[in-house]
Amino acid sequence: LAMGQGNRMDAAWATSPGGCELVQSIMDCTGRWLSSIPGNLRGDTEELFLDDNTIQVLGNASLLLYPQLWHLSLTRNRLELIEPGAFLSSQGLEVLSLTDNLLFTNYSLTATALSALPALRMLDLAGNQLREDMVSVLVSNLSSLESLSVARNVIMRLDSSVFTNLTQLLELNLEKNYIFEIDNAFEGLQRLQRLNIAYNYLPCLVGFGLTQLRVLNVSNNIIEWFLTLQNDDLFELEVLDLSHNRLLFFPVLPQQSKLHSLLLQDNRMSFYQRLPNGTSLANITMQFLIIDGNSTNITTVRLWEELCHSNLSSLRLLDMSQNQVWGLPDDFLAQMPSLTHLKLNQNCLEAFHLSEEDSLAMLTELDLSQNQLVELGVKVGFGDILPNLQLFNLSTNRLQALPPGIFTHTRKITTLDLSRNRVDLCPQPGEAESLPCVDIRGVETLTHLSLAGCGLQGLSSRPFQGTSLRHLDLSDNHQVLSGDLGWLQDLVLTLQVLSLRNTSLSSTAVDFSALHSLVRLDLSGNSLAAFPPSLGRLRLRSLDLRDNCLPALPPDVAQVPLGRSLRELYLSRNPYNCCTLGWWDALQLAEGLRLPDGREVTCSHGSRWLSPGALPEPVLQSCRWQTADLALLYLVLALPTCLTLLVAFVVVFLMLKEKLLKMVKTRCGVSSPY
Repeated sequence: LAMGQGNRMDAAWATSPGGCELVQSIMDCTGRWLSSIPGNLRGDTEELFLDDNTIQVLGNASLLLYPQLWHLSLTRNRLELIEPGAFLSSQGLEVLSLTDNLLFTNYSLTATALSALPALRMLDLAGNQLREDMVSVLVSNLSSLESLSVARNVIMRLDSSVFTNLTQLLELNLEKNYIFEIDNAFEGLQRLQRLNIAYNYLPCLVGFGLTQLRVLNVSNNIIEWFLTLQNDDLFELEVLDLSHNRLLFFPVLPQQSKLHSLLLQDNRMSFYQRLPNGTSLANITMQFLIIDGNSTNITTVRLWEELCHSNLSSLRLLDMSQNQVWGLPDDFLAQMPSLTHLKLNQNCLEAFHLSEEDSLAMLTELDLSQNQLVELGVKVGFGDILPNLQLFNLSTNRLQALPPGIFTHTRKITTLDLSRNRVDLCPQPGEAESLPCVDIRGVETLTHLSLAGCGLQGLSSRPFQGTSLRHLDLSDNHQVLSGDLGWLQDLVLTLQVLSLRNTSLSSTAVDFSALHSLVRLDLSGNSLAAFPPSLGRLRLRSLDLRDNCLPALPPDVAQVPLGRSLRELYLSRNPYNCCTLGWWDALQLAEGLRLPDGREVTCSHGSRWLSPGALPEPVLQSCRWQTADLALLYLVLALPTCLTLLVAFVVVFLMLKEKLLKMVKTRCGVSSPY
């Protein structure tokens, strides 16, 4: 539907006699329990959706009334047969979806029907229990096809006979089959640009020579080797996905290509120039014996120079995460001057060195997390190193410090993750800096900093001076709040998100009121026994108070500035008192406030844990007695005492009345008759 036709579209919605929905020339009959195509639809229907019905046979006369049809979808029916003449009146059909049916039963007759579609461009046969011989018959006369999906079938082996005559094919999807062998199956597909063979059982890819291919996805197979034909041909390949395989070595790539994304995640890959024990295999070679029919070819490569013949100058994304990389070969990164994203996380790196030769001038994201790094080396000369780096992830390593002045070269860094390293922040200039530390003072571009689980023991002086931090994560540092909190003063104008989760916070004396820009605060996993009063003056949008020791929240929590600004509040796993839930009722009425874990919130009454929204009547009655007006209670207690004293006073007065009157008369000198 063209944009800008919203009013016409709304007006065009209607319900056909068959219960289908019509918008302009599109008829939607999805999920109507139809066993055949309705014959009372509009004759000018161009797109017909019959998904999720019970159609078993598409007869010769099924589409006679819809000659203008160009898009037909019969996904998730029980289709077993398409009769040979079913499409004779639909010569303009371009898109046909037959996903998740039973076409394997009568595939030869169905193939005859498909051959009558001269304009068909897109065909989806996924999930039909088709073997490779069945697919070959079904598509043998579809020379106009540009996109074909035979995913989720039972194809096991492909050869040159399967896709014969598909000379116009641009995209082929073969994922989630049982393919273990491919023998010249794609050589005739001269226009093929996108090929998906993910989730199969391919053990290797050798002699790769599809020069016209732009995108190749062979992820989630069992590939151990990827070898490209070594010649001077220019490969159009732009994206190669070899992730989740069993690669032992870096793939042998085309000498000339347009490759910009190389995905090698989750393999068994390593380099062998240097081994962890100091030995070298630099002169060791590997020979590949390639048997193709009656011909035999032997390819020899050096174990760690296999990529030297590849031109990686256009590579922008390299993902080598979840491998067994101990170190990178010399000048490995120097071959990739256009690299913008480098992922080496979850490997075995103990050291990572950067120099001007590996300047990575275009790199914006570097992920070295979850390694065994104890050293990050930077060889600084006259040039810049990582001048465009924006995201630097070093989490979960064994670092204690970063090279001094490293951030003077990374002039655009915005995000730094140092979590789960044993690092400390450098104090204010002039103070002792004898211990290794990380200096982020004056890094004006830094906005996101994570120091979670670093074992910080108080932040001395002003380690954030000169920064513009908006997100700060100090969670899982049990003593980070033990010292002076003066470090907060450098963040009052910019800090928006602060995480103090699991920092042993127990005192309400911590003053958050100066953090006027704060919008999200995480105080979960602490020991707060009372609601910090300073929070009431903030205008947070999200507050997390889970896993504390709070018996209640302030009764006026919904009326203070905090309550009026909050949009998200987490409260579960606190020992709330069932008899002091006035604050809970107020929160339920607060406009625009979400309690994502509201169903997990419980309160205690005696030894019972109950949901505050469904308290039994006996509990409510017990709470009324416990929370009765204290003034009334005191009055009830004092009334008998007061009455007793009053009666005693009256009795004494009556007994001493005559004596008192004589005493008054004597003192005042006035006679009074009795």
